[in-house]
Amino acid sequence: MPNIKSAEKRVLVAKERNARNKAAKSELKTSLKKFDTAVSEGNQEAAESAYKVAVKTVDQAATKGLIHKNNAAHKKSSLTTKLNSIKQ
Repeated sequence: MPNIKSAEKRVLVAKERNARNKAAKSELKTSLKKFDTAVSEGNQEAAESAYKVAVKTVDQAATKGLIHKNNAAHKKSSLTTKLNSIKQ
């Protein structure tokens, strides 16, 4: 346990941020998984709606610094390729 007041505050802030980041990463993984299941089922309407949600969460994660912007671009490119594969 920290002895200094500012160190105590840092511990609390770190816990809050950790929880927030964990929730955001979980949301990101969930949205990507929903998109993958829609694509694997071949449901084009569900895939398109899941695609919009997945791209939004990837962009938010990149903006907040959870993932690198190049990682986000790679994920979005992969999502787009998968979506286009079921359209044909």
